[in-house]
Amino acid sequence: MFSRFVLAAVFAALSVSAVSAAEPPAGKVTVVFDRPIPNIPGKSMKGVVVEYGPGAASPAHTHPQTAFIYATVLEGAFRIKIKGQPEKIYKVGENFVEEPGSVHEVSANASATEPARLLAVFVLDTDKTPLVTPLEK
Repeated sequence: MFSRFVLAAVFAALSVSAVSAAEPPAGKVTVVFDRPIPNIPGKSMKGVVVEYGPGAASPAHTHPQTAFIYATVLEGAFRIKIKGQPEKIYKVGENFVEEPGSVHEVSANASATEPARLLAVFVLDTDKTPLVTPLEK
């Protein structure tokens, strides 16, 4: 009986490892600023810090249709692909823009050994949530 339990636990652990290996680890997203824009009724500005460990990435996603996003890399390097644009690696101090309605096809740490961090500033309708919606596979 004990050996069956051990075998089941080993099989479960291997199954979880196989699933985990198929998908890169997720990143951490922290809202660091959220404020209505006083002279533009119904609009807000939100600052978000995105942190990826080595090899981490986010699945393809969209943001609210009204979101204009400016992002700058604070640490490491990001591999970014916005639909209709070539994939590019952005390093510390470099930035990119996502126009309203963009599809973020690739968002990944460009390094398998170093962390990466960026600040994304959203200007969007105040009532729009969530900030990220994964694409259906």
